[in-house]
Amino acid sequence: MDREILELYTDYLISSFGPTTATGLSALLGGPISHDRISRFLNAEDFTSADLWHLVKPLARQIQSEEAVLIVDDTVEPKPYTDESELVCWHWDHSQERAVKGINLLSALYYSQDVSLPVAFELITKPLFVTNKKTGKRKRAAKISKQEQFRRLVQACVNNKLPFRYVLADSWFSADENMVFIKQTLQKDFVLPLKENRLLATSEEAKLRGEWTSLSDLSLEADTPTLIWLPGVPFALLLCKQVFTNKDGRQGVLYLVSSDTTLSAEQMQTLYQKRWKVEVYHKSIKSNLGFAKSPTKTTRTQSNHFFACLWAFVKMERLRMGTHLNHFAFKAKLYQAALASAFQQLQEFKAAYCPPA
Repeated sequence: MDREILELYTDYLISSFGPTTATGLSALLGGPISHDRISRFLNAEDFTSADLWHLVKPLARQIQSEEAVLIVDDTVEPKPYTDESELVCWHWDHSQERAVKGINLLSALYYSQDVSLPVAFELITKPLFVTNKKTGKRKRAAKISKQEQFRRLVQACVNNKLPFRYVLADSWFSADENMVFIKQTLQKDFVLPLKENRLLATSEEAKLRGEWTSLSDLSLEADTPTLIWLPGVPFALLLCKQVFTNKDGRQGVLYLVSSDTTLSAEQMQTLYQKRWKVEVYHKSIKSNLGFAKSPTKTTRTQSNHFFACLWAFVKMERLRMGTHLNHFAFKAKLYQAALASAFQQLQEFKAAYCPPA
């Protein structure tokens, strides 16, 4: 990996307010680095999750803590006008409950001491084609499920000796296999939400008798933890019902479960609120770092551009630690500086070429 170009390219992503191109960066630098060299950098090799960890590791070691949390979530960035490939294709966006043509990024975000760092990632690809037996239509498919990729990311963080106590995710990843893997294989705990249609038992005896009840049929008091058992999970879980008010004034309900049965309702809710950090991360790479604003064409150059966006996020997080400005406030500072420079340049042009009559 050409580290010099990576640093220049990611600085360019942080500084830019529009599409980012090799030609644009070369012109910005005034010519000492050709656009061909930048293009070769994006096309030379595949930048992987292991490469990201190599870059992030020094900062992660500075802020790591046994009380940290690991937040795993995915996001779909629409790219409706880009040619379809194994990377840019149709993905189910569970936040919108529909399929979207675009990029599907799965990340493990490490949150410790008020610092958020992407420490592992997968770009979901679908290189296979399968035929729907009912419709006869062919569609793309991944080689492994997203649930397995979820477990691979968490395992990678453990292999990298990254300390954390809890894994947080949304209900999409609240599968029995993931719970068992986190608790029994990795010896970690989790706080995850359950959907209302989930079947459970209210006692170990009921589980042994196969007496399952839908979560939606239970009469639960808010903020009162209770023990439950799930069909595919061999240990008890702590369930807590949280009632909240949305911005539009309507009430919502969230059912949280944890493998740590010593938690209070307040502790569970406080822990799960940290999951919001991954939404901030998603918003920042899309709004501040040109995640979808590169005209790269091949799967490798597109993937490497997205890799650069993650490293640019880490650099912005380091700047946030020093300046105490969040990513959006810092970007606004850059915009004001750029606007002031452009305004001054305009005055100079006017003075030189448009003298007053």
